[in-house]
Amino acid sequence: MSVLKHVGVLSVAKITALLGLVFGLVYGILFAVFAATLAMIMPAASSLGAVGAGGIGAVIVILVAIAGAVGGFIYGAVIAFLYNTFAGWVGGLQVDLV
Repeated sequence: MSVLKHVGVLSVAKITALLGLVFGLVYGILFAVFAATLAMIMPAASSLGAVGAGGIGAVIVILVAIAGAVGGFIYGAVIAFLYNTFAGWVGGLQVDLV
C-alpha cells in the first residue's frame, strides 16, 4: 500500500475544470432544448419564437459551459488545497498501486 500525501493543486484544478466543462455542456444543451421546446409550445409567452429561443439557447450553452469550467477549476483548486492540508495533519489516502 502506498500513501497519497500530496496532490498537485493545479493538476486537480485542470481536471475538474474539464469535468465542469463537460457537465456544463450537457446541462446547457438540455436547458436550451427545454427553452426552445417551451417557446414552440407557448409562442405567446415568447416574442422570439423557436428560432430566437434557439439562438439564445446557443448562447446559454456556451455561458453554462464556461461557468462550469471556471467553477470546476476553482472547486478543484480548493479541494486539492484542503486535501493537502488535511493529509498533512492526519495522513493521506492509502492506495494500492498495481
